[in-house]
Amino acid sequence: MTAAAEIEADLAALADPERAEFVAPYLGVVPGGYGEGDVLLGMPVPAQRKVARAHREAPLADLERLLASDVHEHRFAALAILCLRYERADAGEREHLATLYLDHRDRVNNWDLIDSSAPKLLADRVRGGDRAFLDGLVASDSVWDRRIAVLATFPLIRDGEPDETLRLAERLLADEHDLIHKAVGWMLREIGKRDESALRRFLDDHAAEMPRTMLRYSLERLPKGVRARYMSAR
Repeated sequence: MTAAAEIEADLAALADPERAEFVAPYLGVVPGGYGEGDVLLGMPVPAQRKVARAHREAPLADLERLLASDVHEHRFAALAILCLRYERADAGEREHLATLYLDHRDRVNNWDLIDSSAPKLLADRVRGGDRAFLDGLVASDSVWDRRIAVLATFPLIRDGEPDETLRLAERLLADEHDLIHKAVGWMLREIGKRDESALRRFLDDHAAEMPRTMLRYSLERLPKGVRARYMSAR
């Protein structure tokens, strides 16, 4: 039995059809939704991570098989294992894992998959200064590529380096997708938690043109009066 088959069996044993039906709208797994075509088994994220930890030594070929699956939890588990491997890897292997991730990013095609993987698997690449790939992603027609670009800058925010995130945020002000508005607003809020003046400078320049959801997310940790002033600018 291959590692991929064992992971699939472990996840199948945890399947909860009622939970799958409940979470489907949150993941866009509805007719016409951004997750249409996915198969949901239905289980909490901690349960999926427990399966991933139990199979953290699974070969990369098996993880690629899981990434090719239509089952959402198969892809989540594969990405969780890649993140576990990344934590223990040396610089060379981390670069290999980042390349594998980007080569298979068409299968990282929902917000939960991206948010749990991009900040981890691309951390060394963005910290190392090789950020040209972000421009290609942010210019992509794929909403998932654009969200990966935004979330990949999270490690820089944690390092106290918000400039790259702010640069991408400025490029995405006219983006039409709600999932990008939320992602950019979230990262702006994270910048504000560490450097409120940097966030306020961005808002002073762009609040009037920011999509409402992006602006609202970015303001959540600011004082009520400040939030009201920026919202009125919009």
